[in-house]
Amino acid sequence: MSIQEKNHTLASGRISVNPRGFGFLTFEGDKTAFIAPPDLNPFLDGDRVTARVVAADAGRFNATDLVLQARTRSELFGSILYRGRRPFLRVDRLVSNTDWPLETDSPLELEDGLYLVAALNGLKLTPLRIIETEADLGLERCVVRHGIRSVFSAELIEAAHKAARQKVEGPRRDLRDVPTITIDAPTTTDIDDALSALPPEPDGALRVLVSIADVDAMVSQGSDLDREAYQRGTSVYLAGRVLPMLPDELSSAAVSLLPGVERPTLTAELRIDPEGAITSVDVYESVICSHARLSYDAVSDFLLGQDDLAVPAALAPTVRRLRAAAARLSVVRAARGGVELASEEAYVSFDPTTRQPTGVEPRGETMAHRIVERLMVAANEAIASWLVARGQPGMFRVHAQPDAEKVQMLAAFAANFGIEAAFGPRLSPRGLAAFEAQYKGTSLAAALRTVLGRTLGPALYTPEAAPHFGLGAPLYLHFTSPIRRYADLAVHRIVKRYLQGDRGQSPDDPQLASLAEHLNHTTWRASKAENERHRMLIARLFRDRIGEEVRGNIVSIKPFGLVIQMMGTGATGTIASEALPHGPYRMEGQTLVGQQHTYAVGDHVEATVVGANEELGRVELAPL
Repeated sequence: MSIQEKNHTLASGRISVNPRGFGFLTFEGDKTAFIAPPDLNPFLDGDRVTARVVAADAGRFNATDLVLQARTRSELFGSILYRGRRPFLRVDRLVSNTDWPLETDSPLELEDGLYLVAALNGLKLTPLRIIETEADLGLERCVVRHGIRSVFSAELIEAAHKAARQKVEGPRRDLRDVPTITIDAPTTTDIDDALSALPPEPDGALRVLVSIADVDAMVSQGSDLDREAYQRGTSVYLAGRVLPMLPDELSSAAVSLLPGVERPTLTAELRIDPEGAITSVDVYESVICSHARLSYDAVSDFLLGQDDLAVPAALAPTVRRLRAAAARLSVVRAARGGVELASEEAYVSFDPTTRQPTGVEPRGETMAHRIVERLMVAANEAIASWLVARGQPGMFRVHAQPDAEKVQMLAAFAANFGIEAAFGPRLSPRGLAAFEAQYKGTSLAAALRTVLGRTLGPALYTPEAAPHFGLGAPLYLHFTSPIRRYADLAVHRIVKRYLQGDRGQSPDDPQLASLAEHLNHTTWRASKAENERHRMLIARLFRDRIGEEVRGNIVSIKPFGLVIQMMGTGATGTIASEALPHGPYRMEGQTLVGQQHTYAVGDHVEATVVGANEELGRVELAPL
């Protein structure tokens, strides 16, 4: 928002801090104004302020006279340093450009050089906890930098213990004798989904039971645990550490669908005919007992005939039926179009003893991953349609169809990759699938999928039912992960209230719009922290690869230069514009234009690794 005066604009917006000491004010959507270091000193990254914005040369703006309107941060990370006898916190330079004085009445011993998390209350900075010397500083910095809630209070842990011991009341359909499995990574502890498949019916139809942990049965709406889960919005998965939405006593134990124990669930029973159509959906409260916990690799090895003992013999028919159901769904999904918009981040492997990164490679997908993904997506779509058909509200996941400008931009990017998109003025889900078919399985796939995701933009939560363009789904929501996402828990509560006879729920409830806005923010914040943690580890790994030659494609143009996705790893590196020959360069849209050369998204680049900055999560490259 801005108000025009004689020779300046009064604007409100958010501050971003550059590690070089200056900052920017983002206002009126995507406009930015430069903030000089002295004016930035009292402020933090993410602060909402009002400012006086004055036009400068070449279409730039400067911001002065900043006034704080709102501050979301409550903690700061940094190292202790003394000036005379006064302790200061050298704050993370992506959060603040200056050192902040610490209160001296803390019981903690504030030794020079120690790393610390401090609580922020107004301008008062109180030491909260010392970071242990053996801790992963990058991880701790990332958690605080993005305002992720990382600690549960003693009261919440006690509440979780109490909730875990309570008896779940009410009638439920008994599925304990139905052969049921879970398929997850070996390290997963918060298991929210289990799968069953009944023998084929006379017409060949398969009934697949997707049973989801009933978190609401132990975390009542409005309780202290529920309010904390709402504030977190989602679990955050940082390599080396999981910050769960619910305390471990619940997320990894009492509500997790562990094998051999009874668990309350909410089941979506899907009838899938031989052509892949879902002909009926039944939803009910249930109780299950998982018969086996299987890993993705074990299920894939079994189905590929590489290890007949990877799946218990009694459960082999269930696994085969699940494969058949997923295959049917895949045919229908392929016909309607859409693409896989999953993250193309590289997978970082760790030394099991030192927990240091040892390698990086593109993230792989097994047959078992595809089976689980197809069935979870089918359940999410089925619940969305089930709610809308009954006039009930939902927390829908909506991905907008791209406008003509984005379609044209994507076609231009594809041409730089050497691919003829020929979309025309309008892009449909089938057209998108046909585009993906040109590069799927090639060395360009990872970079193109990254560019595709950035061009189309993210899906958002909204109470308004609308299509998900990327999936080619008429309706979609999140139902299958209530242990780790509050949106799923909210949908469970809507479904359960309907099953229990409540017909008064309204899609126009203003609280749903407020919840959607909150969840979009917490999801964005978690994704940003996860991506940054990943980049930090990549940078740590590449510190030992200085001088190595790499090849890749430009996936983004930034004011500072180029972002390159390196082939064979899926990791990204950056080339500063001043390192490019024949400069200087100026940014024009998604191109970098110089005197003799222009760089655009999709262009092939060969470069050398010249540096790695873990704190900024940046691998620095120079063109060959």
